[in-house]
Amino acid sequence: MSKSNLGKIGEEFVAHWLEDQNYSILAQRWRCHYGEVDLIVLKADVLAFVEVKTRSARNWDNNGLLAINNLKQSRLSRAAAYFLAQHANLSQCSCRFDVALVRSDNFLVLPEPINMLKVNIDKSVNYQGCQLTLVDYIESAFELFEDC
Repeated sequence: MSKSNLGKIGEEFVAHWLEDQNYSILAQRWRCHYGEVDLIVLKADVLAFVEVKTRSARNWDNNGLLAINNLKQSRLSRAAAYFLAQHANLSQCSCRFDVALVRSDNFLVLPEPINMLKVNIDKSVNYQGCQLTLVDYIESAFELFEDC
């Protein structure tokens, strides 16, 4: 499985988990000229721009956390501001940047169905042929702009 396929699976996994946490998924892999936001979700009056990092078990960057550097944060912030400019109806929402860290422990031979109700932080589950763990979900991981 390619790295990009694993990344997509991780994003879908987190999207399912967020839906189970009563978030509405407004956009997945939303793109503009500033970059891409993996997930844009809404719960009550809170709009979250979610960066998902999916890594193999033996990774060098703390399950993707170290990849959320200043440049990445700046790109996400500009993309979020652009999204808000296009969606004035969401301008009254509180905004935040969340980070989801997913670890893939191994690849399974056959995909097994998953019961998303059993997904907990730091518990492995089988999802789309992978053994995935939601290592951490960090709300308000960083803040860059005052517009939200």
